[in-house]
Amino acid sequence: MNGRFLYVFLDEAGNFDFSPGGTKYFILSAISKERPFRAYQEMTELKYNLVESGKDIEYFHASEDAQAVRNEVFAIIQRNLGGVRVDSLVVEKRKVGPAMRPEEYFYPRMLGYLLRYVLNGYVLDQYREVIVFTDQIPVKKKRSAIEKAAKVTLAGMLPKTARYRVLHHDSKSNMDLQIVDYCNWAIYRKWDAQDERSYQLIRPVIVSEFDFCRTVTTLFY
Repeated sequence: MNGRFLYVFLDEAGNFDFSPGGTKYFILSAISKERPFRAYQEMTELKYNLVESGKDIEYFHASEDAQAVRNEVFAIIQRNLGGVRVDSLVVEKRKVGPAMRPEEYFYPRMLGYLLRYVLNGYVLDQYREVIVFTDQIPVKKKRSAIEKAAKVTLAGMLPKTARYRVLHHDSKSNMDLQIVDYCNWAIYRKWDAQDERSYQLIRPVIVSEFDFCRTVTTLFY
């Protein structure tokens, strides 16, 4: 039996508020790769270096971390880009029609499109299993919808003999969920604030930034 596993880690940026007070964009990003996960040791060492320097840091979160910490995390990510693929789905929320705005419809649909695009980039019969990780999802209704979207997408694309799982882990316990959070933050900053400083550090492995509303607007009404 083939012993290769494909890992996909997901993160979102922006909110589900479609009023004028909400974020302009919703961006969903995925990191896909195989083991070994070489950045883990460096991220762990950085965490405890920071603790020993007097900082109380439980885990890394790009939007909350100090810039000095972000600089060090991005340096680790940049050193460990080998074998990593990043894909993003960018949604300009004002173009989303009312029928698609409820979170239980919108999020699974976007997740399905992103996963389908990511998986199209791999020869899937080479893998024993595809394992998809998201952060913990606090709302049960949303969790069920997301699981269903991911499983439907995976079931439709994977070979009949392939296995897949969708796991919801707290990002505090998963360094790659923290890494995809950083990558998604960099992409979000580029789109929302025209700030490409961090984006350029990961640019070599960004395979796609699909501006969804530009070509798929009919699905939103």
